[in-house]
Amino acid sequence: MFGALMGAMFIGQQYMQDVLAFGTIQAALPALFAGACMILVAPRSAVIVEARGSRVTLLAGYVFVLAGFLTMLFLWTETASFWVVVLAFCFVGIGIGLSGTPASRSLTGSVPVTRVGMASGTADLQRDLGGALFNSLFGALLAAGYAASITATIAAEDPTAEIPPNVSNELEMSYAGAQAVAGEYPQYATEITAAAREAFLAGDQQAYLAGIIAVLVGGALVFLVFPRADKERELVEGYHREDAAAGAAGAA
Repeated sequence: MFGALMGAMFIGQQYMQDVLAFGTIQAALPALFAGACMILVAPRSAVIVEARGSRVTLLAGYVFVLAGFLTMLFLWTETASFWVVVLAFCFVGIGIGLSGTPASRSLTGSVPVTRVGMASGTADLQRDLGGALFNSLFGALLAAGYAASITATIAAEDPTAEIPPNVSNELEMSYAGAQAVAGEYPQYATEITAAAREAFLAGDQQAYLAGIIAVLVGGALVFLVFPRADKERELVEGYHREDAAAGAAGAA
């Protein structure tokens, strides 16, 4: 879940600045909306956990993150508005706000009191690991999709128009490389920028699909494996009894 948030922000920042031509400040604002949604939803998440259990709350979080990625996949186009971008970030923020509490509780609530610090550290680790994995995965898919699209565009051009190898390599490397080439050849700047934007959108579609698959797999695991509310309460109560017994033995 946290990997989805970081991955969405990683791709989203590039999308807003490269494709939508947002300024630095404007591109940062949607992340603030995501953070606000997390802050507003997190207290409600704790209430739902107590009433319905962690499993239901986690699944609700997955649904909102999935809605965020679907919004990115279908609505983040070359002409998308600022508020469409905000909508996707809000969905992801709500999903993280719902899932953060039960995710942490599932770790800290399932170990003895003497190992709560270890569980808390594991919770931090899973967030960092998820972010690193999703950023790497999304970045690789974006780069591969971009390169494939721009290569196809170059191949479709007039074969009599010879493009120097160093220029084609720079075009295929990244959107920034394409912009550098556009600066060197201003007479073709419009065509180069349009092709680079189209290639970026081809690449980020692959990243969003990967996010959707990951969320669906995670949601399926939670649905099939995570204990239901009654079983979860039994487990937590059992852990509490073990802690009380260990404390009594230590006092004796």
